[in-house]
Amino acid sequence: MSAQTLNQLTIKQARDGLAKKEFSAQELFLACLKEIENKDGGVHAFLETFEYPTSHYVPSTNHSSLVGIPIAIKDNILINGRKVSAASRVLENYTASYDATVVKKLIDAGALFLGRTNMDEFAMGSSTENSAYGPSRNPHDVSRVPGGSSGGSAAAVAANFCIAALGSDTGGSIRQPAALCGVVGFKPSYGAVSRNGLIAMASSLDVIGPITKTVEDAKILFDAIRGRDPLDSTTIDFKIQDSRFRIQGLRIGLPKEYFGAGLDPTIKKLVLAAVKKFEELGAQIKEISLPFSEYALAAYYIIMPAEVSANLARFDGIRYGASAANNPQFATNNLYDVYAKTRAHGFGAEVKRRVMLGTYILSAGYYDAYYLKAQKVRRLIREDFQKAFEDVDLIVGPTTPTTAFHFGEKTNDPLTMYLEDIYTVAANLAGIPALSIPCGSVKTDSGIAMPAGLHIMGRFEEDDIVLGAGMALEQTLR
Repeated sequence: MSAQTLNQLTIKQARDGLAKKEFSAQELFLACLKEIENKDGGVHAFLETFEYPTSHYVPSTNHSSLVGIPIAIKDNILINGRKVSAASRVLENYTASYDATVVKKLIDAGALFLGRTNMDEFAMGSSTENSAYGPSRNPHDVSRVPGGSSGGSAAAVAANFCIAALGSDTGGSIRQPAALCGVVGFKPSYGAVSRNGLIAMASSLDVIGPITKTVEDAKILFDAIRGRDPLDSTTIDFKIQDSRFRIQGLRIGLPKEYFGAGLDPTIKKLVLAAVKKFEELGAQIKEISLPFSEYALAAYYIIMPAEVSANLARFDGIRYGASAANNPQFATNNLYDVYAKTRAHGFGAEVKRRVMLGTYILSAGYYDAYYLKAQKVRRLIREDFQKAFEDVDLIVGPTTPTTAFHFGEKTNDPLTMYLEDIYTVAANLAGIPALSIPCGSVKTDSGIAMPAGLHIMGRFEEDDIVLGAGMALEQTLR
């Protein structure tokens, strides 16, 4: 196989080629690095790339599909001895002192790390415009955003800079950029993957998951990182579902709330065409209702900033991060000034907005009125899904209301930007698995075809059924 095309391979194809000795792990790694060197200047998917390791660990008794596979890692997941900044100035010189559990599992599986990918600062955003190091761009049209917050990872996979990538998803941050970049993004059930070594945004919502070129690859990567972890008490260890998955007789629900005003008509048409493919494969399709779904976005944007406010309190210039005390520009002997000036200088506008909003929500006078009420709504949303899953096995809809938008189009109106998550946040609030797969493209006014995504949600712990349905549909859409 030509070295020029190695970077375009899927995990499965690359592993087959390595097993047959058609090329080496080093050739595969260097092909990806060469593509990054040639083209990432216009995309800015990576904040840093790594050299091919001189001593690559290959498991002697492990038949993992990831041996020698180059993987990109979002810049909020710790790799021992490497910088990790969460795309923030407050952590620009911070070096990780240990491996995240997912990183350790990938090392044990024989995977290689290409570098760390760009993201919205502390994972706060839907466009990767909030990175302190400049935005990433959509490989299909560099005048448009790649989505966020895992925009760098999604862009890297879409541009064939890597074979696969890891991202994190708090309200859609894997699935939304995957949809906008035309790749596969999977958010596992809450607790299926350890969060140990992930720089926290909102701890009850955060999940690490794969961004890949195919659903089959997403399952390969998910299988490598899933499972209970003694370092994360929220993790679960559920049985892998029967591999003899059949879509025949599967019941699929279409929430009427997801197909109303606000959804691009062309995306609606593409999603319904994909649903028709499910029907042709033997699935039963029925309309359902998720009556509390209209409150999901509001509840999310109360719970999430409240947890952000608590989690980011540690970045104060004393415990973590660049300190104003060491900056001549902010020289001060006053501890409060160190805190205030470190955070004022180190945090970007969106991070400050969410910290301030979260602190307000958690204040004594407003806790009951906002945070407590949002948690009650969260319970109702979870019950919505539980009730729906009594009648159906999967819930399908669009991943995003529109295709990728232009830079600056929504930055001046945060509420408009937040609507990008309208179809994805409910899965995080309920803790259920959700998958975005490409289902076609929409031609823009400039004539460029921009990808659209189909969203599949399943019952808690039934991640393998969601992935199985995605693989079955993917075969018909190729």
